[in-house]
Amino acid sequence: MEKYIPILSKTRLFEGLNYEEIASLLNCLQAKTRAYTKGEYVFNQGDRIKHITLLLEGELHIRRDDYWGERSIINAVGVGEMFGEAYATDLAPIPNDVVATRDSVVIFLDVNKIITTCGSNCSFHSSIIRNLFLAISERNRGLVGKLGILSERTTRNKLMAYLSSEAKRQKSPCFSIPFNRQQLADFLLVDRSALSNELCKMRDEGLIKFRKNEFILL
Repeated sequence: MEKYIPILSKTRLFEGLNYEEIASLLNCLQAKTRAYTKGEYVFNQGDRIKHITLLLEGELHIRRDDYWGERSIINAVGVGEMFGEAYATDLAPIPNDVVATRDSVVIFLDVNKIITTCGSNCSFHSSIIRNLFLAISERNRGLVGKLGILSERTTRNKLMAYLSSEAKRQKSPCFSIPFNRQQLADFLLVDRSALSNELCKMRDEGLIKFRKNEFILL
């Protein structure tokens, strides 16, 4: 567990806490880690969860498959990012699957022990409650941003909105995305062939360069 404290110290949830405070909180919150192999499900649609979860290694996709097998990717979870927090506080069934797209390690923190201060009323426990509120607010802003991308009417406009948002988020015109072509199509809710055609047209028009999941906006 201790080897992951440097990662946790860089997350929004543990922001502003030092090594000793994080170590104490992990014990207080009864933290547990679990490893998942590529393709393994962390959560299944309909599960009820009671933990705040963060990714320590690997990569996860939050996705939904409908009755006819059509897949949409809601989001990608990177190292240090939190997921499932919106459903942990009231044990509501989660509407999506969470799947490891690479071998991954996840940490589980008891949500009830987060939102209820400990007997010693330590200041750093209060800090994690504040950080949790800020993290949820940040996630909500991200979801609003995705709604803006999906509201674009054409495949090209969705692509341009998404690539532009990633360049801004990563503060560089050169960046990588956590999706292959099919996953990107599932994320943007467009046909894969149409997406590939638009990418090639945008490249030929001198708007972008790309190689696999690495992009340069020109």
